[in-house]
Amino acid sequence: MHDNQIALITGANKGIGLTIAKNLAEHGLTVLVGSRDLANGETAAQGIDGDAHAIQLDVTDQASITAAADRVRDEFGRLDVLVNNAGISHATPWEEMPGNTFEERAQSGQLSKVSLDELREIFDTNVFGALAVTHAALPLLRESPSPRVVMVSSGVGSLANASQPGNRYRAMFGAYSASKAAMNAITVGLAISLESEGIRVNAISPGFVATDLNNHRGVLPVEEGGKDAIRLALQEGGPTGTFTDQDGETIPW
Repeated sequence: MHDNQIALITGANKGIGLTIAKNLAEHGLTVLVGSRDLANGETAAQGIDGDAHAIQLDVTDQASITAAADRVRDEFGRLDVLVNNAGISHATPWEEMPGNTFEERAQSGQLSKVSLDELREIFDTNVFGALAVTHAALPLLRESPSPRVVMVSSGVGSLANASQPGNRYRAMFGAYSASKAAMNAITVGLAISLESEGIRVNAISPGFVATDLNNHRGVLPVEEGGKDAIRLALQEGGPTGTFTDQDGETIPW
């Protein structure tokens, strides 16, 4: 059995995921850097000061998910922390759609305008991908004395906040927001169903962080956005079924 606690972070080769991986490694955890492209994951892992290993993991590919879970079991025997961080805001990456402004792309994602194909692709990564990885990880988490799952959601997925006319992000509610609202629902459902087993499942909002998701239009650095995910990933014990911001303050569902 591996002495260090084991943490798997999806989408960890860049952005918030990489920040979380670096911080957990600094705290002595063995970090598994999940990345769709293994080479990108290996590059990221080499830049982490601590025990870090790249692992090929495409959250939309069941064969990739199964292979990743098998590797974790074979090499480490268990999983203590799962951070479901992988996510997309649009089906087509920003760099493949030059000329589109942030505001234009936000409007194209409105649910009265977005295509069903685009919506399905976003949900496939942000919702079904997170659930599929969690399902595969559960047998490994059950081997941990203090298992926890962190869902990297978003404040724009708060239905309560979006329902308030004065909310400044209300106009942005679209395909991405809907996917995060669905992720929040999954968080609550998993927290309820796994509570008796002692597996804690919580959602966090990193805030409006400058990442590839928003073409780096966010106002917060990745170090700020990863704070609450790191807190929950390191916290042994504590509540389950919560939704908090980067400062640990409760967000209404």
